[in-house]
Amino acid sequence: TLTLAGSACDMVSAAYASTKQSHPYIQSMCDAAEKGVKSMSHMSGATTSCVQPLLTSLEPHVAAASEYASKGLGKLGEKLPLLQKPVDQIISDTKELVSARVADAKDVVSS
Repeated sequence: TLTLAGSACDMVSAAYASTKQSHPYIQSMCDAAEKGVKSMSHMSGATTSCVQPLLTSLEPHVAAASEYASKGLGKLGEKLPLLQKPVDQIISDTKELVSARVADAKDVVSS
């Protein structure tokens, strides 16, 4: 629910896609890496049956950690409203602030 994190992920994803599209050598490396990750994510039945008991025993701990992290991020979002804004809005606001400060400094120097 943190807009800043979501928009940052969107920007990184768009940059990744654009880079892959613009540079054939990078695209072939990225495609190979993606293929490797996808093949690892499709475990065989034997591997799944071996790993499943471990995953089942870890599930309550992962759920508790997830809930704790979610509460922490919620509190962080309340204390830092900046996290609720998208990246492009933060950049725009920062540019406006810097421009205003520079204009104020010019006025002081001029007078």
